Amino acid sequence: MFANPFTDEELGRRLEAVRRAMEERGLDMLLLSTPENIFYLTGLDHWGYFAPHLLVVPMEGEMVLITRSMERVSIERQVRNALFEGHTDNETAADLAVRLLKDTRKAKDRSRAALEQVVAEIEEQSDGSMRIGVETWSSGHPYGFGYALRASLSDVHWVDITGLVDKLRLVKSPAEQRLMRKAAGVSDIAAKAAIDAIEDGASERAVVAECHAAMIRAGGDTPGFGPFIRPGARLGEEHATWGNGTYRAGEPVFIELSGCVGRYHSPLGRLVHVGSIRDEDARMAEVASDAFNAVLAALRPGVFARDVYAAWQAVVDRAGLEHHRRHHCGYCVGIGFPPSWTGGNRVTGLRHDSDLEINEGMSFHILSWLMGTGMGDFFVSNIVLLGPNGVEVLTKTPLGPTIK
Repeated sequence: MFANPFTDEELGRRLEAVRRAMEERGLDMLLLSTPENIFYLTGLDHWGYFAPHLLVVPMEGEMVLITRSMERVSIERQVRNALFEGHTDNETAADLAVRLLKDTRKAKDRSRAALEQVVAEIEEQSDGSMRIGVETWSSGHPYGFGYALRASLSDVHWVDITGLVDKLRLVKSPAEQRLMRKAAGVSDIAAKAAIDAIEDGASERAVVAECHAAMIRAGGDTPGFGPFIRPGARLGEEHATWGNGTYRAGEPVFIELSGCVGRYHSPLGRLVHVGSIRDEDARMAEVASDAFNAVLAALRPGVFARDVYAAWQAVVDRAGLEHHRRHHCGYCVGIGFPPSWTGGNRVTGLRHDSDLEINEGMSFHILSWLMGTGMGDFFVSNIVLLGPNGVEVLTKTPLGPTIK
């Protein structure tokens, strides 16, 4: 946070790719509202995304970023490739966008002048041929926001382009891969601090405090969410974290966390046993490890996500767990803003029915989850990058079993 991690050349290549996708769809303009996608194209990293942001991407000329006026300083310091337009708190980003797109007569500064050509095209076309793409399934595109745009610009043909930029983000550039490796190092340091703090009688808050402190000292930024650290009795509370209890001998402790560097995340997950581990859980740890390795072997360019899941499931089935099915064995990961490290409000998973094609440069949080099987419980997860030399597991924390 507080600095743009990308070169002008990196940002320029991204914008070119977006405009090629626009041309393929016959679009004249995009109005992007997903925080991760705005960051991808501009490098804006702050917590102001709780209020709607709108990045106007024309086919030619400069982009324009619309949000609250009070964000001016952050945007001017971080964003080099887009003009800024701020609105007061008695109006919305949609109000300002409509005004800029409809009324060039009130243009007084450079940012509005940059939009004049686009606005003229809108005003001249009465047949609705102006095609503007919007992310209708974006967390930054609430109902009122979208309604205001459509109601005020009725002569525009609106196109849902949800996923257009997200798809481009799946393949990581060398610069992005470097940030993910740094984030993985932070994840390992944070995980070690948490594991070292876990013992019989340790408070949940004390453990997570050590984890957070280590994460920050190691150079980590605020992650999209987590860390999720909680006793096994609360395992089913998805996306819940520490409480007011203490850890006791004989119980497992669930750890899932991610270091974050420059908004890029590298998650890992471990199960720590306090005092001892049951024999059936130790056996399940072997199956989880074998299934994880099967995923690594299956991840290669040109295969489909469903093939990767099938490789994981085959190991599970051979272990006598044909009844055990998961919604996925991992998901794509990279840029993330609170409240998620998954890259937005959708999860691109390695599912049994997914036709996502695997490509070099993709990164995944791979989960070998064998909890609630009735034959033992264990899980492990790591961040995995499919780089030029094949599969690389970026996080190095021992798989376990880990007994404290």
